[in-house]
Amino acid sequence: MRHTIYLLAAASTVALATPAFAKTGDPVEISEGVTLDPMMNFRLRYEGVDQDNAAGDANAVTARLRAGLELKADGFFVMAEGEGTLAIGTHYNDTIPGNGVEPYSVVADPDNVELNRVAIGYKKGGYGVTVGRQRIILDNARFVGNVGWRQNEQTFDAVRGQAKIGPISLDATYSNSQRTIFGVDSPNEHFDGDIMLLNGGAKSGPVNFKAFAYLIDYDTRIAFSSQTYGLLANGSVPLGAGKVDFLLSYAHQSSYRSNPTTYSAVYMNAELGGSIAGFSLKAGFEELGSDGGVAAFQTPLATLHAFNGWADTFLTTPTSGLRDYYVSAGKSFKLKALPGLKAGVTYHKFKSDVGGFDYGEEWDAVLGFKLGSIGLLAKYANYDADTFGVDTEKFWLQAEYSF
Repeated sequence: MRHTIYLLAAASTVALATPAFAKTGDPVEISEGVTLDPMMNFRLRYEGVDQDNAAGDANAVTARLRAGLELKADGFFVMAEGEGTLAIGTHYNDTIPGNGVEPYSVVADPDNVELNRVAIGYKKGGYGVTVGRQRIILDNARFVGNVGWRQNEQTFDAVRGQAKIGPISLDATYSNSQRTIFGVDSPNEHFDGDIMLLNGGAKSGPVNFKAFAYLIDYDTRIAFSSQTYGLLANGSVPLGAGKVDFLLSYAHQSSYRSNPTTYSAVYMNAELGGSIAGFSLKAGFEELGSDGGVAAFQTPLATLHAFNGWADTFLTTPTSGLRDYYVSAGKSFKLKALPGLKAGVTYHKFKSDVGGFDYGEEWDAVLGFKLGSIGLLAKYANYDADTFGVDTEKFWLQAEYSF
């Protein structure tokens, strides 16, 4: 009943807020060849966390507004975007030290007002360069992403160049600062250093091929300094009236520059999916390897919530490594009363890479649909611990509007 009340409150609050904004985000032409594009996103969320430890149950209600403008003229652009997160109540640990809310479980959405993105650049004819604070998502965000699930977005102070030459795509970034999700009042607001992100690929028939190199040399977060080189192939192959989706990825990581620990570890991911009788099905295996239990493969720039379970137990890979065996099923429904209705469920079995540990298992479930221009979402995660972490349940209700 409590969760239903939060969902109704979220929907009504967003509905009341939206009339102040235009219903479409179409660019406005202010002179010949010059447009001004407004950007806005409002998200209201309830997150509940129940863990089998001494921390109190977290009940977080947060509201996030992100708004900005982008001016474009003949391929050139300049844009700026602000972001503000408001905590409605303090019954959760927002990760900010010393503010008196630590007795509760963590919900990493602190109060925050910041300049989320500000950049200038040029994009035209398959070529582009962007300079400034920007959003960077590479491939499926397994190695580099914007952590879009959290209220405060991850961005990068960077210079990025992109090119597309026929079937070949090239992407190169240098960043000196990773702007984290933890907000302006956190000691972990940003992690500075030298970050090189190199990504290139080509498309051949139904298959996309990628090669990448990610070099991270942190100034202070030195245990996560690493060099990673890898390959990715994914695509879809027609099969009868449907198709088979696949993904294969391999990477090798080792310590880099300031890291005081010498290690070497591998990453592997294999997925196979398809559709049967209107259901989408997927099975996969992901390994973040360990170097004999000394250190393990890490992805500190990733959108981590999207991988290894929504309970977020494995945001940092254990030193014994991680093997994730998972299966999922989903279905889209065509209902006039609930347009865009989708449901899904995923099961994970977690083991170590070395040592033979059974870490635990997790069930995740999601349900989403739209009411007019408002997207509504209910989501649940249940991690059952064996030898790693603690039993954890998380529940979310969310309403979102954007243009």
